[in-house]
Amino acid sequence: MGADRFSTATKLKALGTALVQGPSAARVYRARTPRRSRLTGRAALLALVVCSLVVALAYPMRQWVTQRSDIADQRRQTEHAREQVKRLRDEKARLEDPAYVEQQAREHLHYVRPGETGFSVVDGSGAAKRPKDQGAGDRPWYSNLWEDVDTADGHR
Repeated sequence: MGADRFSTATKLKALGTALVQGPSAARVYRARTPRRSRLTGRAALLALVVCSLVVALAYPMRQWVTQRSDIADQRRQTEHAREQVKRLRDEKARLEDPAYVEQQAREHLHYVRPGETGFSVVDGSGAAKRPKDQGAGDRPWYSNLWEDVDTADGHR
């Protein structure tokens, strides 16, 4: 064993002897004793192992978290797709009913049965009013062209 590995009792005995001999000997004793470093070889090895483990596990942990997030997204999409399939199956079942198909044709396509008279009410009042100027559709093409040229020149 090395000289710096004395027991505490041996060190105290040597310090007491140095104090008995005088204050200058105590200073010499303190100056000669080397200070032990707080970072020992074992502590350095332990720190190296811990750092290596952290570095080695960082990427797999990040991958694991990312995959868990992806799995959650896939589950949400699956649930949404199941709801859509259920809704489409319900719609398919309704479209197989002839009464529903007839109702949709009457409502959206304005179909009428033979012998019936169909009416379309535009604004609900029954009186059809035509606006004075419907824009470019009312005027001849050359008027539209001349208006566009005036607008581009900034005369309007």
